[in-house]
Amino acid sequence: MRPLTLELLATPEAVPDVRRTVREYLGVPCADLQLCVSELLTNVIRHLGDGVPVTIRVTRAADGGRTRLEVTDPAPRASPVRCRAAAADEETGRGLTLLDAVALRWGVDEGPATKTVWCELPGEVAAGMRPPGSAHGALKVC
Repeated sequence: MRPLTLELLATPEAVPDVRRTVREYLGVPCADLQLCVSELLTNVIRHLGDGVPVTIRVTRAADGGRTRLEVTDPAPRASPVRCRAAAADEETGRGLTLLDAVALRWGVDEGPATKTVWCELPGEVAAGMRPPGSAHGALKVC
């Protein structure tokens, strides 16, 4: 499967379109992957500003294994950090915690003029399927 590459301006209006495009690319429900792309794109908007150019790339392993999501922006020194747990009444501060809960792993690659935040999900989770008895990625809502 060829990678999906989207070049766009990070705006709140773009978030649902990107989620829909990712789902269409995979051809199956992919709630965890859609959650990750929403959170990473929203982080760009919140911390760098509305209208920042980004590149979103989704790559699925040929064997149906891991799916990798990358969001690249032009701010190499503005790295995401999980600092603390968000208070129950706070409306922000859960994005990286959610990402950490559903992804196998995630990280940040810094270049001279860009930063790429990436995550990898198991193929069956990215495609909306969980192995029987698997609780990976399940979140308890309090």
